[in-house]
Amino acid sequence: MSRYLKLLLTALLVVGTQVVAAPAAAAAVVGERWLDSRTVDLTVRSAANNRDLPVRVLVPAGWSRTATRTWPVLYLLHGGNDDYTSWTRETDIEQLSADAQALIVMPEAGRDALYADWYRPDGGPNAGLWETFHLTELWQVLRSEYRAGDARAVAGISSGGTGAITYAGRHPGTFRYAAAYSAPLNIFDPLLRAVLFKTAADNGDDPTAIWGSSIQQAGNWREHNPADLAANLSGTGVYLSSGSTGLPGNLDPNDFWSPVQFGEIVVGVNTRLMARRLSAATVPATVHVYLNGTHSWPYWQRELHASWPQLIASLG
Repeated sequence: MSRYLKLLLTALLVVGTQVVAAPAAAAAVVGERWLDSRTVDLTVRSAANNRDLPVRVLVPAGWSRTATRTWPVLYLLHGGNDDYTSWTRETDIEQLSADAQALIVMPEAGRDALYADWYRPDGGPNAGLWETFHLTELWQVLRSEYRAGDARAVAGISSGGTGAITYAGRHPGTFRYAAAYSAPLNIFDPLLRAVLFKTAADNGDDPTAIWGSSIQQAGNWREHNPADLAANLSGTGVYLSSGSTGLPGNLDPNDFWSPVQFGEIVVGVNTRLMARRLSAATVPATVHVYLNGTHSWPYWQRELHASWPQLIASLG
């Protein structure tokens, strides 16, 4: 055999070795702290993001790590400038889910709470591969260590609602139900885009790192825009709600109001747009656009209760 052929074979073997190299390390639970008999805070090492991320989980009555059965999963997604503790801090989800035979999973999504694998994952302290973490890495952990079954539903408030509809639309058939409360459902809307970008910038992140340029990477924007994903929700139950005036309603504390609440008007316009897109795609949806009411937790808890029977029924 010539020296040239020997070198060529050696090169091919090296390339072959690189191709079949061991896969990247899987996500793993590196910390587990039980707050009570049902509530556990996990610290999950995300290989995709090369950092540890927190997740709060409510386990159902009778849950056991060694059970032969599995339990369906309901993801609850937080909004901007908040974190994975918000649902248990601001709502009665612990009491509401007391009889539900499901795992309630509340993952961290960064201060921006933009549920995507960022176009540039190095775009700031809150940038990252969030979609990969939530739908691949965390899901593997839940199935391998916490007896998660196949059935999933998802709900979110504000930008977490955007995430709920985006995840369901980008992964048809993954979620049996998706609910969004006061969610920006058209990221091309200039006013909503300005709010999302300001939140990111205030948190030290580069807004253009999220989905890229809305012109040069317009395709990527559409692939993450709920209004453009409406047809993909066929077969998924959908619940949408929002206010439409931004004015205080019957659930607002005395003197709680500021002009920024007028942003709920734009959210309401987006909710109606999404409802029309779903109707055009013949996707059934429950839509509750109410008049007065601020962009705040009292209304989101009310809407959680309103959609709860459908969310839980979807999980069987």
